[in-house]
Amino acid sequence: MHTSEESAWVTLTRTPGLDLAALARALDTLGSAQGITAASDASREQAGMPPAAREFLSSAAAAPLPKERMWLESPRHHVVPFTDPRYPGLLRRTERHPIALYVVGNADALNDPQLAIVGSRNPTPQGQDTAHELAEYLAGRGLVITSGLAVGIDSAAHRGALMAQGTTLAVLGSGIDLVYPRVNRPLSEEIEQRGALVSGFPLGTPPRPQNFPRRNSIIAGLSLGTLVVEAARSSGSLITARQAVSCGREVFAIPGSIYSPLSSGCHELIRQGAKLTETAHDILSELNFSAFFAGCSAASEGHEREVSRETGMDKDHKILLDALGFDPADLDVLVVRTGFKPEAVSSMMLILELEGHVQAAPGGRYSRVVRSRR
Repeated sequence: MHTSEESAWVTLTRTPGLDLAALARALDTLGSAQGITAASDASREQAGMPPAAREFLSSAAAAPLPKERMWLESPRHHVVPFTDPRYPGLLRRTERHPIALYVVGNADALNDPQLAIVGSRNPTPQGQDTAHELAEYLAGRGLVITSGLAVGIDSAAHRGALMAQGTTLAVLGSGIDLVYPRVNRPLSEEIEQRGALVSGFPLGTPPRPQNFPRRNSIIAGLSLGTLVVEAARSSGSLITARQAVSCGREVFAIPGSIYSPLSSGCHELIRQGAKLTETAHDILSELNFSAFFAGCSAASEGHEREVSRETGMDKDHKILLDALGFDPADLDVLVVRTGFKPEAVSSMMLILELEGHVQAAPGGRYSRVVRSRR
């Protein structure tokens, strides 16, 4: 059963003209959220509340809505105001943190160490695999993976964390009762069980474009660092990265091909001082997670074993794999790069594909399978 105090906080989150400073002053005078909503207009004025907020709280519109009362009934639904010990300390230190967070799932995870992983909604297969693999590894080492539930890199990061049986948080750009995009509703239900959905918007808020910069600032504010995996120069992921910088947090970026528009945003971040990131160790060492270094050492040993296996590869196959590099290429390009006959290249590529070293890409091209970024 929800409390009157929770219901009062829900009302305050949709009160117009009420900023954090004014709310803090009112709490000092009136004692609690319920004290504010139950006070007379004269008392609210004396407490320094702005006119628009006082007018709203004195109107019938301030009464709890049926959907709000129904939402609060679930034991897995939480309203976490900035005065609550469960409110994430890192987010509270940011300049414009939300008055309260709506949470579905494990509200205690809000204060666990988090890494944001964000990027393009239309990533390459390699970018998607990279986000998934890094999230899986880092979640397995105890980091909460935080992202925005968008299709593409966000979804890959959430799924990677879930694959590791780790914790992941999805921050929405809408009310928490309106999961967006709808295609990710099944994913959101999995996240509720292994972490939480989080929103700084009142219930019923639609996913308007202007909401997403604020969503991105919450993602950055919750996290010790932000990793960008594939982003164009105009990507919203760069907003998250800039918010992270303004909060004094670390920014990491995965480099890519100079010919790929999806690498241009990451390269710009690297030029501006973001940490060039090739492995999970680059992240863990920068964030100084001493508790995770043992896991990183094991990953390094695994990487050495992988290199050893590749070194034992047939010489011509190794030449062909090196010629492919890490960007998609077709057979004609590989013939030119290696000098091998077309039929030999075709045969060797089939073997490399069967052995899991390469994968078919759209347009009759092949791309190298990224072994491990752990």
